[in-house]
Order: sequence, then C-alpha cells, then structure tokens
Amino acid sequence: MHDFDMTPFILYSDGKGNIFEDTSLYVTGRSGWDAIPIDASDWIPLPTGGNLYELPGRRGIGIDVETGDMRLCEKGWAVAAFIPPAHTGLYMAAYETGKDAPTLPLFCYTAAGWWEGNFFVPAVRIEQDIRQECEGFEEDTINTGAAALLKAYPHNRLVKHLMENCCNTYHCPAARNFAMGRWECPVPSSPACNANCIGCISFQPEEETIVSTQDRLSFKPSAEEIVEFTVPHLETAPFPIISFGQGCEGEPLLMWETIRDSILEIRKHTSKGSININTNGSKPDAVKALCEAGLNSMRVSINSARESIYDPYYRPNNYTFNDLIESMKIMRSYGGWTSLNYFVFPGMTDSIEEYEALRKLIKETGLNMIQWRNFNIDPDWYLGKIGVTETGECMGVKQMMELIQEEFPDLKFGYFNPPIERIKGDYAQNFAH
Repeated sequence: MHDFDMTPFILYSDGKGNIFEDTSLYVTGRSGWDAIPIDASDWIPLPTGGNLYELPGRRGIGIDVETGDMRLCEKGWAVAAFIPPAHTGLYMAAYETGKDAPTLPLFCYTAAGWWEGNFFVPAVRIEQDIRQECEGFEEDTINTGAAALLKAYPHNRLVKHLMENCCNTYHCPAARNFAMGRWECPVPSSPACNANCIGCISFQPEEETIVSTQDRLSFKPSAEEIVEFTVPHLETAPFPIISFGQGCEGEPLLMWETIRDSILEIRKHTSKGSININTNGSKPDAVKALCEAGLNSMRVSINSARESIYDPYYRPNNYTFNDLIESMKIMRSYGGWTSLNYFVFPGMTDSIEEYEALRKLIKETGLNMIQWRNFNIDPDWYLGKIGVTETGECMGVKQMMELIQEEFPDLKFGYFNPPIERIKGDYAQNFAH
C-alpha cells in the first residue's frame, strides 16, 4: 500500500500569479503518459533557486484524501516546479491538458506539492558542485567583471556576445561565472547546426508554436578571438574549464577547424585547466582532429540511448546515431573524458528498454560520466512529436540510477563538466566551495 504519511497536497494557481494548496487532494507524479502516487522517500524541499510555474489550460491530477481515487483539481490551473541545476527530477507534474491549452515553453516541469509549510519536489541532488547556485552569483561582481571584460577586449565579438547577450540579457550562469572569473567559461563558436532538434533552445522555425529561449550566435568567431580571452581565463580562474558548444549556438563540430586552431594556439600559451566540447558527437573525424590538438573532454547530448527515440527528436542531417558512439570511442582512445548530457524524461528514461540500451552504450564506449539533466520540454508536445503513445514498463528514475551505479561503479554521476582536477582523480572534493 502507498504510504500517505508524508504525501504533499496538490498545488493550483488562480491565474493571477497566486498559488494555493488543495488539502482534499494529495499530489501525484507523471511518468510517461501516466499519473502515479509518489513514494514518501522521493520528496525533498524545493531547493533554493527553484521556481513554481502555473500551467495554463491544465488541471492537476490528485489522489482524493478521503476515497483514494484519482481526480482533477478543478480549483485552478495545474502547477509545476523548475528545479535548479545539480538536481534531477524523478517525476513530472501530472495534469490533464485542455483542448485549447497553449504549448508550454522549454523548461522542466517537475511535480510539486505542499507539506507543513513548505514546497516539496520529487528529486535527487545528483551533483555537489555549486557552480550554478543562485546564492553564489554576486550582481556587483558580475557587473564589474562584465564591464572590465568589455573594456579589456574592445574588438572581440565573442566577448561582446557573451557579456551583452548571454550574461546581461539572459543571465546565463556560464557567462556569469566567466564574468566572475571562475570555473567554466563558455565559448560559443558555431552559428550553424546539423540537427533540427524539436526542443532547440536557440532556433525555432517560424511556424512552430514555441519560442526559443535565446537568440543564436550570428557570426563565426575567429581562432584569434577565442584564444584572446580563454588563455587568461585558464591561467587565472580557479578550477578552469573552457567549453565549446553552448545553448546559444549550433553544433561546434561544424567549426572544428577553428576550434582545432584555437586549441593548438591556447596550448602554446598555457597548459592549465581543461578544454571541453559539448556536442552532438556527429563528426568522428573532427573529434579525432580535436583530440590530437589537445581536447580534454567531450559531452555528448542525447534524449535516448535508442536510435528509434533519438532520431525523431534530433532529426539529424548527414549523420547517424552510430557516429556519436564512434566519437565517444575515439575520445576514450586518446585518453579523454566522455560524458553524456542525458535528458531525463520520467517514464521514458527509466523504461526497461532504455535501461538496456544505456547499459550497452556505457559498455561499448567506456563512458566516464552521466550528467542526469532535466529535459526542458512540454511533455505532451514532446511525446506527440516523436510519436510515442506507449512508454512501456518503467522502474523509476531513482532505481535506474541505482542499478547503473551498481553495475558500473567507476561511472561518475553529476550535472556539470568536471574540471581537470576532478578528471585526474580527485573527484570527491567539493571543488566549488
């Protein structure tokens, strides 16, 4: 029997920005297309930096406190939580979507409830690193740092893009950390892409019902522009990383010659820190060339380890799922670090089929790390777009994590690209504190 001793009550919104609890209903979680009870042990208080959203045109699904039956909360619109980086959601918000409901924007929609004076979410903290935590960002330091960078590199289009666009307009955590002179520095390099991801955050076709969350880089940076600001960052920042492949660009491997030239030039000036690429892994030959130039780590993004689920989401041009696998193998053959940027969708990610496919991928590629990332997408819209009507038997995201960790004890779990110090073995230390 499900333990209701600690089951939060459902939340609803009045459409005017106010959120209330309905004490006649316990909250449920969504897995695939189903609403299910959430185990008491899965709840944690909503972490700092988390937010609550109203889901217009949607009614939350709850469990009646008296009868134990599922029913809709008719008092207002459904509510979901955004959970901050370093946390992975275990269930999405469960609701019924009205026929005129708008498509939800590209955020994550974790279940949320109310219990004894606090908001709760079903989630795990997967990463101890604090590099994107709200309380770590100091506005004054960021503004001073951004101004200083713009002044130091007056002709550098990339610094201008990162400070004026990413840091000051979109409050991108990576760009803000760069302005504060610490940790991971973003290096967008490609205005073009060879995938047509349904949930692209930087480019959406005109006819689509959703809006991309930021504008894409509109020029091709030169190797000189890249080297100019990355060398000082690697030299002076604590636990420094520079990362090609950001949310505000296309696919960095399409600019592999520029990136190769940058890496060769950077390494003439400094041996410090780590050089990383976030990529779709589509060009194994380019990965090989970058490894030879001195690339340290690579993170490949996937929504699924199954080609049949990957293809309808990524809609790749001129590459196949096998190219990703090949790229990861090449990276490992050069002694590099490989991570998966794994989009977690409860009810898909934790299905038995996906679990088997992921195990196969880990074995085949000698994977070093999984970054269990929340999938930022409207669940109904996503499943509809990729044509999934049945999600099969599921084990729960937490159980899947446990099984993978048990079978592959050396595989690291996290949310961020590790600095070279962590890659070299001091993984347990909590670097960012």
